[in-house]
Amino acid sequence: MEFTQELTVNLPRQRFIELFDDPENLKEWQKGLISFEGVSGTPGEPGATSRLTYRQGRGTMEMIETVTRRDLPEAFDGTYDAKGVHNVCRNEFHDLDGNATRWVAHNVFEFTGFMRVVALLFGPMFKKQSLKMMTAFKEFAEARA
Repeated sequence: MEFTQELTVNLPRQRFIELFDDPENLKEWQKGLISFEGVSGTPGEPGATSRLTYRQGRGTMEMIETVTRRDLPEAFDGTYDAKGVHNVCRNEFHDLDGNATRWVAHNVFEFTGFMRVVALLFGPMFKKQSLKMMTAFKEFAEARA
């Protein structure tokens, strides 16, 4: 499954990046995030891996983030792996006249095992959840303008 989403955040790109790039802010806009911990490498740098743990229903879900490109303020890419799901996310940050930032996120999801069935039945859920997270960041960031 592959899709691209974009939205405009009403903040100068430099401020957008300051907020986006600070792992201390993750819990402010990623609903259900319990923890973000470095596993290897320098956090946020290419090759670094981190474990994200989310509350999901009555349990938890772990995801491993691997940073694949850090070209801030223009781009930040990573892969996100959870049980049965591999997501490649390429993020672009476009300056809009120094007043706003257009965030374009290109996502590719690959599924294995039982998650293939889930993807067939609930595929649009992944696109909806991705946009929901982007919108949550927008609301968080604009409130700190």
